[in-house]
Amino acid sequence: MQPAQPLPLSTPNRNLVRLTIVRGITWTGFLAAIIFGVEVLGFELAVTAVISVILVMALINLATWWRLGRHRDVTDGEYLFHLLADVGGLTLLFYFTGGASNPFITYYLVPVTIAAATLPWRCAWIIAATSMLGYSALLAFYHPVPQLGGGHGSSGELNLHVLGMWLNFALSAGLVTFFIYRMAHALRRREQALSRTREAALRNEQVIALATQAAGTAHELGTPLSTMAVLLSEMREEAEADDHPRLQQDIELLRQQVDTCKSRLQQLVESADRRRMGKPQITDAEVWLGGVVQRWLVLRPDVSHQMSVAEHRSRPMLAVDTTLEQALINLLNNAADANPDDIAVSLDWDDDEVIIDIRDHGPGVALSIADQLGETFVSTKSKGMGIGLFLTHATINRFGGGVSLYNHPEGGTLTEVMLPRAAGTE
Repeated sequence: MQPAQPLPLSTPNRNLVRLTIVRGITWTGFLAAIIFGVEVLGFELAVTAVISVILVMALINLATWWRLGRHRDVTDGEYLFHLLADVGGLTLLFYFTGGASNPFITYYLVPVTIAAATLPWRCAWIIAATSMLGYSALLAFYHPVPQLGGGHGSSGELNLHVLGMWLNFALSAGLVTFFIYRMAHALRRREQALSRTREAALRNEQVIALATQAAGTAHELGTPLSTMAVLLSEMREEAEADDHPRLQQDIELLRQQVDTCKSRLQQLVESADRRRMGKPQITDAEVWLGGVVQRWLVLRPDVSHQMSVAEHRSRPMLAVDTTLEQALINLLNNAADANPDDIAVSLDWDDDEVIIDIRDHGPGVALSIADQLGETFVSTKSKGMGIGLFLTHATINRFGGGVSLYNHPEGGTLTEVMLPRAAGTE
């Protein structure tokens, strides 16, 4: 079963859209400020170089919009590259507009904050370190703007005000990266927990609704089955009186099927009572799986199979009950329905989990419904309702496990059941 991925605050694609909008607004503002400074305040700037930097950033923004229309997922590495491009653009702009004496120098905190809120820990610190490196370089290397006071004292030493701004930025960047990343990480985990809780609640509601309907149906079936049993007894007596041995055999077969239905309904009620009163039984996983497979073969004599067990020193123990057995039989039946020939059942385990693999050689699982199997009433069979898979997923999840279905590279479906090892494992 694939490990669950951390749930982001929003998708990387949406984050890149927002970053592109912010970049457009920011650099448009920078352009307006440059025009105002040159035309109104008479700033002495390298206008050609400054406008070139702004045009390059505009081209990057246009390229980003084009890329977002390609319907391809944005990776953390790609998002990091865009933030690095923003930091590089800011560094070039500040270099031509007074360096560390530029009053907008603290805008470096914007990409630092964005990275801390949306990127992994290492990427966030890369942006913080790059911004700090750019700020530090601008203390010594820049194109002076007389109207901004240069940035150096008369003796050639660093202006204490500029040095204080640099120290303040270093502290702010470190705190922003640390605390915002921690808060964003906590929000991700909280959203993940809420998502799992909502899914479990919806699944439980469906299971309860299905169980309620099943209980009502079982109660309603009792009367017609009893009526059928009485009528079949009378029909058998009439057939015996009229000496119709063929008809007697058919009636006897029907009577046996009715008795089987009544017996199964009675066992259903009794097993439900036992489950309410008792706890799951701790048993050897290999012995339990072998017994389940043997009982399944009685129901499906048309199946050919092979079973393999991994060789380990320890013995795997499982907490099981009748519902877990039925869930596994449902999966075995699905494999047999796909192709009854050469079904492979394997058992393996590690320190924490027991893994049961069921491999068939059928047509495989359609990609269009693969992600929905077990979550809703979706079936892989033309006449199926999907209830079996849904209840199987719900049962195994109740035991703390999971079910995954894969299309095997050599054809067919690989069903992987993962269950936690029970306490008392040897």
